[in-house]
Amino acid sequence: MGAWRHSGGRRNQNNVEGRQGEDRQVNHKEALTFPSFWPKQRGWRESLSEEKKKKESEGVSTGRGIGIAEILSLLDKAKELSLEDVEIAAEELTFEILPVVLQAAAPQPTPAAPPAVEKPLELERLTYEPPLETYPGEIAEVQIGATSKEGGTRSRVIKIGGEKAPPFYRFQQPTPWQPVVALDVFGVDILPPLPKTIKEWYKDVLDDRAAWAEKCMKEYGADLVTFHLISTDPSLPNSTPAPEAAKFIDEMLDKISDPFLVGSAGDPVKDLEVFKEVAKVAKGEKLVLASVTIDMDLETSAKLVAENNLDVIALAFLDINQVKELNSKLLDYGVPKTSLITDPSTGGLGYGIEYTFSMMERMRLAGLKGDPSMQIPISCAATNAWAAREAWAKVPEWGPREYRGPIWEAVTGTLGMLAGADLLMMMHPLAAKIVKKAAEILSKHGLKEDWREIPYENWVAMKI
Repeated sequence: MGAWRHSGGRRNQNNVEGRQGEDRQVNHKEALTFPSFWPKQRGWRESLSEEKKKKESEGVSTGRGIGIAEILSLLDKAKELSLEDVEIAAEELTFEILPVVLQAAAPQPTPAAPPAVEKPLELERLTYEPPLETYPGEIAEVQIGATSKEGGTRSRVIKIGGEKAPPFYRFQQPTPWQPVVALDVFGVDILPPLPKTIKEWYKDVLDDRAAWAEKCMKEYGADLVTFHLISTDPSLPNSTPAPEAAKFIDEMLDKISDPFLVGSAGDPVKDLEVFKEVAKVAKGEKLVLASVTIDMDLETSAKLVAENNLDVIALAFLDINQVKELNSKLLDYGVPKTSLITDPSTGGLGYGIEYTFSMMERMRLAGLKGDPSMQIPISCAATNAWAAREAWAKVPEWGPREYRGPIWEAVTGTLGMLAGADLLMMMHPLAAKIVKKAAEILSKHGLKEDWREIPYENWVAMKI
């Protein structure tokens, strides 16, 4: 648009009235500039005529007639229009701006519909082939107890170990021996501060260790028991002497015909003294001494185990390198691989069970791959679950303690068993029953019930 001056006539809504002396400017791209050749004073017609003649003589277009045509031609080509110092005298001036019509993109062709899939009329039955792997190593088989034919007096023996594949890989190898459960019995004459939920199960036999042991095996189904000689702890004011502790074990051998374990108090010096005395009365019985640690006299310990036909648990403290070192030294000092059980220590549920689980797995796989120091049956002390306050604390929001504690211990024992433990040392009868039942089902060794196959394809409506 421009600025113009006009007298009379209609004004278009797009027109703008100019004033003398004012300059109006419209900017567009590719500016086109028209010089001012119309004088801005009165008598403009005369001036225009003179100016026209002058321009014509000079060969310059005056802008009237041909000038307007040029303007229209240039307007068609221009993208930007700029008028400077121009006055337009006209009856009517109309600018028409035509809308730009965008070219729509061509529609994409519609893809062809995929062919219809025929619905199956029945489930396709496939044959599952489990991945089989050959392991060069084998876990040693350890026998607990010795009958009269073997130089002992036990009525039966218990065997653990012997695996050639990871735990419960029944598709590759049947479980040689089902994991066994040993319940705790405390002697000689001192009881630890047991939770009430445990005492209730033994309240009628707490003063009779032999009856306590019989109750564990005959009534609660334990495979064997552990007599913990905690009263031999030298830090106690009336610590039981080693010979007296051995006398107690001798009495238990007379009263109980089953094999059992002999637990110590945890002092590296006193424990070795106790084991020496126990070895004298239990020679040839294949009882299990629990336990020998890295800070004990390992050469002496190995000698009394080998010479008296006993078994021993090598206890480390959640350090796989310590497990390897301890086992290697005992083997080097003469302990037969068939008399050694390893215990890496057990962190209870919520208190290190993940580390215990991964460590036991590493130990078992290392043994199967050929590491002699790891080709040893594993013991798991599930009783450590009772160190967790969740197992015994009086917090009603956590549920009844009579169930919470056993479940805490049962989960700890089951996880240890799944990682490769062959011997489960436990305390609560209910927890022991749960773990033993799980071991029976997982190993399918002597199941007493007929377990039917579950029709998994009808799982929505099935009833178990």
